Amino acid sequence: MKIIAGVDEVGRGSLIGPVYAAAVILNKGINKKLLKDSKSLTKNKREFLEKYIKKNSIWAVGKASVKEIENMNILQASLLAMKRSIKKLKKRPKLILIDGNKLPEIENYKLKSIIKGDQKIPSISAASIIAKVTRDKMISNLGKKFKDYHWEKNCGYGTKQHLKAIKKLGITKHHRKNFSPINKKI
Repeated sequence: MKIIAGVDEVGRGSLIGPVYAAAVILNKGINKKLLKDSKSLTKNKREFLEKYIKKNSIWAVGKASVKEIENMNILQASLLAMKRSIKKLKKRPKLILIDGNKLPEIENYKLKSIIKGDQKIPSISAASIIAKVTRDKMISNLGKKFKDYHWEKNCGYGTKQHLKAIKKLGITKHHRKNFSPINKKI
């Protein structure tokens, strides 16, 4: 049987924190009908499915730090997070399906990009769920230390509430300093 992994990233548009990616090889018996793009699911459904996927697959998470995002750019950092997640898999896939139209540079692996893959390919949907839940938990924990930014609600995205907090309180070490409008505040 051909081992296929799905890969997706999350957090590219956020103003804070690392970008995360997950790579997932689904077990044969998993119910693929349950797997959907993480953005189309409620928080509770994502968290339920994350546990289900982890029990019924081989999976790994990779990330790229704020410093790496600032040094290379968000696209390259996203590709780096994807590469890290693929390299961490305990089984080597024969084919890796990646959401989007860009591929990470990774030697001796067969990669294929699929636009809107998180909506079409169950293993990519599973990767989107694991990446999103993992990043959301990290951001929520970070938000406990920076309550006035409301990261537990906005995940660091540029909501009115978050932008108002930046204007009032300034930026933190977790903000991506090369992202607009933060780069205008420095």
